[in-house]
Amino acid sequence: MHKEPLTVEGADRLKQELQQLKTVDRPRVIAAIAEAREHGDLKENAEYHAAREQQGFIEGRIKDIEAKLGNAQIIDVTKMQNNGKVIFGATVELMAIDDESSVTYKIVGLDEADIEHGKISYSSPIARAMIGKEEGDIAEVKAPGGVVEYEIVEVRYE
Repeated sequence: MHKEPLTVEGADRLKQELQQLKTVDRPRVIAAIAEAREHGDLKENAEYHAAREQQGFIEGRIKDIEAKLGNAQIIDVTKMQNNGKVIFGATVELMAIDDESSVTYKIVGLDEADIEHGKISYSSPIARAMIGKEEGDIAEVKAPGGVVEYEIVEVRYE
């Protein structure tokens, strides 16, 4: 079975969500279902149907998170020696060769990617172009508008 890489931060966030679902959300929806049952006829009880739908969503999300955590290979780059090489979990500062603009990305797991916060999936074209390269190397990214070249300015394991 293929293990899916996950950062320590991503694993912690999933564990917190799982804890919230199991200790707060699940008991709340169970109480809402019990209260709705007390109102009588369940066929025409909108509160009951809404609570049951929410319960299905919560149970599905719990199973999803448990499967992700069970299939995760948690990688802590802070415990690795920084040799300047781009790896999963590294934070990389890039400079575009054509206009010298700079951008910083952290390479994370599929479910952690959030471009607005500078987190890109390890399977994204830009991450695939960078992984294995070192500070000073040029990463060529095949973009829809053509090939874009970036110089790897700095690699941090944070």
